[in-house]
Amino acid sequence: MPVFRLGKSCQTDSPSQKRRAAAVASAVRLTGIAVSAALLAVLAPQQAARAEIAGGKPIRILVGAPAGGTTDTLARTLAQEMSQQLDQPVVVENRPGAGGNIAADLVAKSAPDGSTLLMSFTSHTINATLYKKLPFDPVQDFTPITLVATVPSVLVATPKLPANNVPELIRLARSEPGKLNFAIGSVGSSLHMAGDMFKMMTGTYIVNIPYKGTAPAITDVLAGQCDLMFASTLNVLPHVRAGKLKVLGVTSPAPLPQFPGAAPIGATVKGFESSAWFGLFGPADLPPEVTQAIYQAAHKGLESPAVRKRLESDGAQPLGTSPEAFARFVRQDVKRWAAVVRYSGATPE
Repeated sequence: MPVFRLGKSCQTDSPSQKRRAAAVASAVRLTGIAVSAALLAVLAPQQAARAEIAGGKPIRILVGAPAGGTTDTLARTLAQEMSQQLDQPVVVENRPGAGGNIAADLVAKSAPDGSTLLMSFTSHTINATLYKKLPFDPVQDFTPITLVATVPSVLVATPKLPANNVPELIRLARSEPGKLNFAIGSVGSSLHMAGDMFKMMTGTYIVNIPYKGTAPAITDVLAGQCDLMFASTLNVLPHVRAGKLKVLGVTSPAPLPQFPGAAPIGATVKGFESSAWFGLFGPADLPPEVTQAIYQAAHKGLESPAVRKRLESDGAQPLGTSPEAFARFVRQDVKRWAAVVRYSGATPE
């Protein structure tokens, strides 16, 4: 194809040619602006995720539970991913005690600059009713960032129990009120409240037997000293596979692949659902741009196939909901557990 070049003698344009040339130049400028705007729209989320939080200082995630537990594991997994996304250090500090209230109080009183965050769990909303007086408001004193994951639990029983599913358990409990018992690993925990919600919704009377920890509670159910307990999937899966415990039902709305044949309790007890949840909070008044940057970093980390595989292998269901959705969830969860806590009559240990 020939290429034509204008010589100096040919560069004098007519007025109409000049108008056409100006129009073309204007269109090119506008196209460039549009392309730039489109690129900014694509890059904005990535730039927000890279936004510098708290002057680039290390971000602390406080965990109100001991090292090695589910909350701690989730926090450390997420911290590693967030550090890469934000391009600054994210560290985890364990501040266990008082059902997570010690860590929560520290975060509630921290500067709203994103430097101090909280990885909390179901007790955050249970404690709103369980404790008569808290040094903070579980809703008003925090900025919800994202619901990280949920972990369904299972209702297990000693193999000696003459009931193999939830309908049979309800009939047995109603025929002999007070004869059966629940092992409770921690008073006021989500697993404790799951048992009381079950009793409240089925109109059964089953005695609670409190233990100082999940391990001794499981030990007594294994030995047949206690009849039943709600437990996390991770804690009881090996015993179920070995035939030392039997599963009567799962607390999730759908069956769990780890426990084939075990139906959701909600299939019999309409509306029953109880999964432990884990979420990331900041203090109140966290600036929207900081909230979004942290949320995007956490969300991106939870989308990693390696992270999803790791969490799912531990029985967790990764989520990464928006700050707005998590805020609605927290408000609803406080109301949901309030009725159960009052029914239970539980008081903090």
